Amino acid sequence: MADLEFQPVRHDHKAFIEKASKRQGFKEAYDALELEYALAHEMLVARSRAGLTQEAVAVRMGTTKSAISRLEAAGKHAPSVASLKRYAAAVGCTLKIELVPATLK
Repeated sequence: MADLEFQPVRHDHKAFIEKASKRQGFKEAYDALELEYALAHEMLVARSRAGLTQEAVAVRMGTTKSAISRLEAAGKHAPSVASLKRYAAAVGCTLKIELVPATLK
C-alpha cells in the first residue's frame, strides 16, 4: 500500500492568481466559478487539517484517489450532496449547507 502520510504541496495561490489574471477572460471565468472554488478550498483545508492524503480519504470513502481528485477540482465536477457528506465524514467533519438570502442591489 502507498504511503498515506500527508505531505502538503507547496502552492502560492496569490502568485498563481496574479499571473493568471493577466490572461484575457480570466477574471470573468474565475468569477463565474466563485462558489466552486470556495467549495474546493473548504475541502482542501479540511483534508489538510485532518492530515490526510487524497489516497487516505479515498480508502476511508471506499473509492479511488482519482475520484477524490475530481471531487476537489473546482469547476470540473459537480459532486452530489451524498458524496460531499461521505467526504466530510472521511476528513472528520460534518457537512453544513446554508442558503443565504441575496442582498438587493
